[in-house]
Amino acid sequence: MNKQAQKTATFLRYCVGIDVSKDTLQICLSVIDINGKVTIKGTTKINNKISAFDSFLTWINKHCQIKDLPVRYVMESTGVYHEQIAWFLFQKDLALSVILPNKAKHYLRSIGNKSKNDKIDARGLAQMGLEQNLKLWQPLSKNIYALRMLTRQHQRLQELKNQSENQKHSLLHSQYTDKFVIKQLDKLIKIYEQQIEQIAQEVTRILNEDLILKAKIEQLTQIKGLGLLSAATLVAETNGFTGFENIRQLVSFAGYDVIENQSGQRVGKTRISKKGNSRIRRILFMPAFNAVKWGEPACKALYERIMSKNVPKMKAYVAVQKKLLILCFALWKNNTEYNPMYYANNVKELNGKNKKIVPINGTTQDVA
Repeated sequence: MNKQAQKTATFLRYCVGIDVSKDTLQICLSVIDINGKVTIKGTTKINNKISAFDSFLTWINKHCQIKDLPVRYVMESTGVYHEQIAWFLFQKDLALSVILPNKAKHYLRSIGNKSKNDKIDARGLAQMGLEQNLKLWQPLSKNIYALRMLTRQHQRLQELKNQSENQKHSLLHSQYTDKFVIKQLDKLIKIYEQQIEQIAQEVTRILNEDLILKAKIEQLTQIKGLGLLSAATLVAETNGFTGFENIRQLVSFAGYDVIENQSGQRVGKTRISKKGNSRIRRILFMPAFNAVKWGEPACKALYERIMSKNVPKMKAYVAVQKKLLILCFALWKNNTEYNPMYYANNVKELNGKNKKIVPINGTTQDVA
């Protein structure tokens, strides 16, 4: 066996850790052998510009001396700054994983990294890609990407409108008022309302051009309380519910996973983590109220069951938000019409309690 064959038999795969910032990319290339030992083969820094990406691949090919080994690229999702290099690698048909910053942070702590800088982060990402079986990244479709930008802009405009309305309300009820300022606030509010309406029209236009996406979103809006914009936001923020193998992963992504605080005789408060996509929790706030108000069977039954335990109303509404998210996930994955009487027809007695049994992807889930 020659030296090249011996190296191929000894090493398993390469991984390129990419720490992304606005202007630069810190690169670390590492390799793992059959004993689990990780060895750094090279580090470099390049500009975060499309013109520098070809030279980046040239550098990788030069340092990957064993050509038969697979190469995985790993980076964090850092706002929008990672998107250009991610799309570049995806279009080159290269294996790429984009992970949440929180996941990378906990991994670096687990391997004993107390300091933090670009080199350490890149080295940690490369090691993480070698030691773990990370999922391959799938980019947003063009229309879902457009929906994400529009719904996020809608959120920003709505917040600005609310701020202006609150400021106007404060001025009108103060000891001294200024008609000039109030007039300016009225103009601002009118502009925000016009722009919000334009965004709603643009969302409708995009959906009318993509009939498949429109049909699936309309399936979600059959749930009482969930409007078109709310459903579009859910789809945009979850990338069409892709990448979630089960309900637990989706619930954790949205920050609805429950955190217990108990040790020995001490029992602390149990709450949701809120470590997830805050836009999902925000957009489900009003639909949860409306679903209970308008008598959505599954949501109202859950709300009444939780309120019977004498807990604060907001906890019950948070549970309804989680219920709506799970219902949307089930309808989207199964591509089925919503049956509001499904809950009433599928309640069974389990351990003396009424629980809803929902079949999702061939498995039975208790989501009540």
